[in-house]
Amino acid sequence: MVVTRRQRQAAEEANINADEYDLNVPVSKSSKKNSSESPKPHDHAHHDHRGCPAHILKEAMNGETATTKENEQAESQLSQMISYGIILFLAFITYVTYPGNTLGNKGLDPTIHTVFYYGWISAISTGFGVLPLCFVREMKEYWVGVSNAIAAGMMCAASYSLFVEGCTFHDDNDDSSLSPVVRTAIGCVMGLLFILGTKSFLDSHEDVKVGSLSGADTRKILLIVFVMTLHSFSEGVGIGVSFGGEHGNELGVFISASLAVHNIPEGLAVAIVLLPRKVSKATAAIWCVVTSLPQPLMAVPAFMFVHSFLPLLPVGLGFAGGAMMWVAFMELLIEAYEDTDLVTTGVASTLALGVMLAVQRTIEDNH
Repeated sequence: MVVTRRQRQAAEEANINADEYDLNVPVSKSSKKNSSESPKPHDHAHHDHRGCPAHILKEAMNGETATTKENEQAESQLSQMISYGIILFLAFITYVTYPGNTLGNKGLDPTIHTVFYYGWISAISTGFGVLPLCFVREMKEYWVGVSNAIAAGMMCAASYSLFVEGCTFHDDNDDSSLSPVVRTAIGCVMGLLFILGTKSFLDSHEDVKVGSLSGADTRKILLIVFVMTLHSFSEGVGIGVSFGGEHGNELGVFISASLAVHNIPEGLAVAIVLLPRKVSKATAAIWCVVTSLPQPLMAVPAFMFVHSFLPLLPVGLGFAGGAMMWVAFMELLIEAYEDTDLVTTGVASTLALGVMLAVQRTIEDNH
């Protein structure tokens, strides 16, 4: 017997079981007459339910549930194997592209190879943001809200730093007629418009799927990954410009090391959002690295054409800052408030904001 979707839904809504269905079987007049003369109790022990439609429906539903669970487990195992394979591949690239004695040698001029490698190390460090969460098995809804508040606070701190860096940008080779403040503001507006367009596009494609995730969770993850990836474009340009500037190798090494340290809490902010949505730790680490891949990719052309990229750097910083600020306020903080309360959301996000700004200030003071 084929069980249709409509029958399955009707059975679930009515909570039909085999016994209840059997008691509603139509009874003939003769049977009513006999039952009125000598009523007999219904013997469930000797009654065969195997031919009952409700029993068949129930068995079909149980079979489909078991099959779905087996498929989900198989997909999860395959996803884990692929994730570990990608991590090994990233480690292999890190080992093979090592520039050797030219790394950090102040007596040598920076090359495309060394610039790419420093950008690559900065991107790989983002994956280490998952490590603090490796000791957490499962998060309840309340702690998911707290995690979103922490991630929002960290993103707000990163946005603030991007705005400050863009507005105070100064370089002797910058020949733009517009002030850094104006260029940063233009970039901020462009970032807001871009993220609104991206969100509208994702909302119009409700069937979007990434691995075992679909629907709202996938749209949320893609939106955050997009924002963090955009933010990495400007950081990659910063690495390339620092190597191609007046101070050359020394300044480039410092900027790259600072970004590598800075990327770890940013990776933590991404992982905090991914893990509660049933993304494995290995997969979350890969997504963290993906958000920073523009750093080595943009560092090389920025190093080669430093004079062309300098006027655009404040625009890129404002673009990333505006997009990140929108996601922090309009997505993460709202979701955190829904899962917790106003006080918890405010305290968690403020503490994360303060800690992130303190870390960034410490890095700047050590320069």
